[in-house]
Amino acid sequence: MSKVYKDSYDGSRALVIGINKYLHASPLSYACNDAEKVALALTERFHFPQENVRILLDEQATALSIKKEFMSFTLEEVGADDRVVVFFAGHGHTAESHRAAVGFLVPYEGDTSDLNTLLRWDDLTRNADLVRAKHLLFIMDACYGGLAVPRTARSGWRFAKDMLRRHSRQVITAGKADEVVSDAGGPRPGHSVFTGHLLDAMDGAATTPDGLITASLVMSYVYQNVARDLDSNQTPHYGLLDGDGDMILNDSELPRLEGTDGTDVDILVESTTVEREQVDALDDSEVGSLKAMLADSSARISLFDKVIEETRQVLTLTNPKEFPVQGVTVDDGEIGGRLRKYEAIVSRLNVAVILLSRWGEAEHRGTLSQVFSRLPDAHAPTGGSVLLLGLRWYPATFLLYSAGIAALSAENYENLRCILEAPVGDERSGEGTVPIVFPAVRGMLDANRARAFNMLPGHERHKVARSEYLFKVVQPGVEDLLFLGLDYERLYDRLEILLALTYADLTKDKRMSLWGPPGRFAWKYSSLREERNPYNDLLVEAGKMKESWPPLVAGMFSGSYDRFVDTATRYREEILDKLGWF
Repeated sequence: MSKVYKDSYDGSRALVIGINKYLHASPLSYACNDAEKVALALTERFHFPQENVRILLDEQATALSIKKEFMSFTLEEVGADDRVVVFFAGHGHTAESHRAAVGFLVPYEGDTSDLNTLLRWDDLTRNADLVRAKHLLFIMDACYGGLAVPRTARSGWRFAKDMLRRHSRQVITAGKADEVVSDAGGPRPGHSVFTGHLLDAMDGAATTPDGLITASLVMSYVYQNVARDLDSNQTPHYGLLDGDGDMILNDSELPRLEGTDGTDVDILVESTTVEREQVDALDDSEVGSLKAMLADSSARISLFDKVIEETRQVLTLTNPKEFPVQGVTVDDGEIGGRLRKYEAIVSRLNVAVILLSRWGEAEHRGTLSQVFSRLPDAHAPTGGSVLLLGLRWYPATFLLYSAGIAALSAENYENLRCILEAPVGDERSGEGTVPIVFPAVRGMLDANRARAFNMLPGHERHKVARSEYLFKVVQPGVEDLLFLGLDYERLYDRLEILLALTYADLTKDKRMSLWGPPGRFAWKYSSLREERNPYNDLLVEAGKMKESWPPLVAGMFSGSYDRFVDTATRYREEILDKLGWF
């Protein structure tokens, strides 16, 4: 039966282990110091009772002592609403079995040539099932293999009370089997790289704007900074072993959740534990799985889960910490680097939206719309560089272009409308929703006004540098999946025209003058005015089909040919004919 937990902690306990001197293994320099400082942080900063923090150093840290102290957490005195931290600084070891790698911790007397003297990691995790405490956090400053993390913690926002009421078993290790722990260097003299960054996180570097320090954000901070540290050759490994709660370390902040007048007081906390600079591309089997789910109507929910998980990953990696908008020198290097980083982050989700937009049916449009509706969730309200604030809309714009071209490749205008009109919160008014095309266009317009894309090499003289840049970078992802060949340019121009006219149509009743973002099609209109050009071709096509024109059948331009003609004619007269590029 599921346990109902409190939104607070009754008790706090820890086992802290550090081993410098080994009987049979090479010595370490700072493991004991690491352990002592972690214990001090737990007692002084996070108010763990000193008598509840057991410290084992060097010869005290035998296999029997470690097992005994850990198993003490299974006693009745450890309550369901307690929290437990286990910290280990020392050697790890990996042995290969016929099925997979097996990870071990090396105790004081451990001999890696005799596995019987080591502590098997999965014995600890299995025994963790016997611990009643709702939250248990393993912090292992050791490298070893065989760490199976069934669930990576999801990004997003969670209420603090909700996290406290949910069971969790969380873990972070300093590195994997083929990596060597850096026992020196890092941000703090006298500490390992891993523990140095861990102590920084515990001292406040991983604090939320509301003042909370959660285990997931500590792990995220450590992962990110250890992987980037110049003294490090290791990449931490972490996630959820079980459950979906999150330990709150500075529980002195929890009384704020009690309220004083009978009202429910709570705090939205960013729950983010997956932060990587490099995002692994979807492999062929994953792409095949997405296609199979698209073709099987009974897999609609599984497909939704998969796509939303990729969306959560994008939100995690595009957070304001990774893309600051203040105190940054804005030059061609910064702009180019930022754009490439955005493109890498959305690469996996890009595959999903291309497939959804190309082959998705009515039953999939809710998923497609949800992707675009959630993308702005990473935009925390803040001041800063107008150019960089505008570029926050680049990931959504990049995905919008990929998805739009994919939809047009199948002449699926219902999907195109779903993409362009996905509802997002109105950032300007702070109330209600607007179609995503509004803020996305405005964001890119802010970047354009600062000539962001003209800063990029090769785009200095382009009239529509943003459009020219996207034309090149969107193509590979679309081509790999859809094999459009020479048809890509036609579909790209068609998308930009429909995007511009959709924006103009949806905003013309609210503006003194009509406007929509000109792209490569506008350049072609100016240079090929007396010949065939994409804009005129579209109008001729619509004129032949009138109310049966597919975009109108799909509900674009309110399904009215007269409305489309009014918008398109005014756009030509008020925008295209006045560009004056020649």
